[in-house]
Amino acid sequence: MNKFPLQHSKLRILICNDDGVRATGIKVMQRIAKKITKDVWICAPMNEQSGAGHSLSLRSPLSLSRVSTRKYAVEGTPTDSVLMGIHQLLKRHKPDLVSSGVNRGSNMAEFITYSGTCAAAMEATLLGIPAI
Repeated sequence: MNKFPLQHSKLRILICNDDGVRATGIKVMQRIAKKITKDVWICAPMNEQSGAGHSLSLRSPLSLSRVSTRKYAVEGTPTDSVLMGIHQLLKRHKPDLVSSGVNRGSNMAEFITYSGTCAAAMEATLLGIPAI
């Protein structure tokens, strides 16, 4: 039985985190995701945003910058990154899954309330997209 609702070749994965677009964890997650599908995108904060929780950038404009093929950086929070990834970058063909992490620190117990990595996954879920 197939574990994914779609054929692997048609699955689109969006990766985010709170450690920043160039973090080691993003590279690890990208390597794992590419074993499932070739349609892997990254949209993560330009800089580290650990502890940002579920915050949004309300007082400064958001910017989306291309880092490399299918890899984009947002001048903003992890939640901003998921919103930009889903509503701007992938608006014509939304992702089937959002994967947030691999995180540099631990996200356990009460720390999940402060975690931008967990908030990115929660935001995707609020938008109706499964997330881990």
